[in-house]
Amino acid sequence: MFKGIYTPSITILDENGKFDFPNMETHINNLIENGINGILFFGSIGEFFNFSLEEKKQLVDFVVEKVNKRVHVLIGVGGTNMDEVLNLATYCEKAEVDGLVIISPYYFGPTEATAEKFFGTIAESVNLPIMLYNFPDRSGNDLSPDLVYKLALEHKNIVSIKDTVDNISHTRKIIQKVKAERPEFTVLSGFDEYYVVNRISGGDGVLSGLTNVAPKLFATLHEAYENKDFVTVEKCAHQVSILMKLYDTTDLFVTGIKAAVKAKGLDISAYTKEPSIQLTEEQFENIKKILDEVNELLLV
Repeated sequence: MFKGIYTPSITILDENGKFDFPNMETHINNLIENGINGILFFGSIGEFFNFSLEEKKQLVDFVVEKVNKRVHVLIGVGGTNMDEVLNLATYCEKAEVDGLVIISPYYFGPTEATAEKFFGTIAESVNLPIMLYNFPDRSGNDLSPDLVYKLALEHKNIVSIKDTVDNISHTRKIIQKVKAERPEFTVLSGFDEYYVVNRISGGDGVLSGLTNVAPKLFATLHEAYENKDFVTVEKCAHQVSILMKLYDTTDLFVTGIKAAVKAKGLDISAYTKEPSIQLTEEQFENIKKILDEVNELLLV
C-alpha cells in the first residue's frame, strides 16, 4: 500500500512556536507537485514530541483538508501515554487520514511482549492501515524481524514498516521474513541513502527527511529505478549522498532540514521548540554550501 517516496514533513512554526499554516500549505503543495507519494505528519522530523494532543488534532484537520486526497496522508500517533495514543488514533480515523505511523513507546524500552501488546492494542482499536516505525536510536528498543513478522501475521491492518536502522541487513531480514508470508507488506527505509539497497533487497522505498529539501530528486530516483534507468539512479544517489551532510550541520537534525528548506527558497523560520538550540548564521551558510555542491553536479 505505502510504496515509493514518502516525506516525513517538517512542522513549520513561527518564532513564537505556533503553527505557520500558510507556509505549511505551500510546503505541502511543493511536495505533491514534485512527485512525492505520501506525507507523514508528526514523525520525528515533524517534532511529534513537542505538541499537545489538541495541537495535533488541529494540524490533522488542516493537512487532511489541504492535501485533499492527492497523496496519502499519514499521521504519527506514537507516544508514552496509551490513552492519548488511542485518542489521537481514533480521531485520525474520523478525520479520514490514510494511515497511522506508530513508534515504540520510548524511555523504558519495552520488551517484545510489551511492544506486541502496545501495537496490537492500537491495531485493534482502529480500521486504518498502520505503519510500524522502528527507530531504536531514539526509542531505546528495536522491533526485531521476528516481532514484525508476528505483528504482521496477527493484525492485517499492520501493513508496513519504516525501518530507521543504520544497518541494511536488519531491513533486509524484515523484508525476507515478512514478505514470504505477506508479500503486500511494504518496507520503507528511514535513511535517505538506503533507497537503492532497500529496493535491491526487495523493499519498497524510503520515508526520509531529505525529501523535504529535494522532493523532485527523490521522485526522479524512484522513477528511474522503476524504469531500470540505472545511469540516472547513480546520478541521483550521488546527489543524495552529498545531501546527507545536512543531518550533521545543526544541534538537532530537524533544525538543519528546516534551514535547508528555507535555503531552497521557502521563506520560513527554522525555529524548533526548546530545548533545541536554534540555527546560527554560520550553520545556515554551511547548509547553503552543501546545497550549492549538489547544484554544481546538475551543471556537469
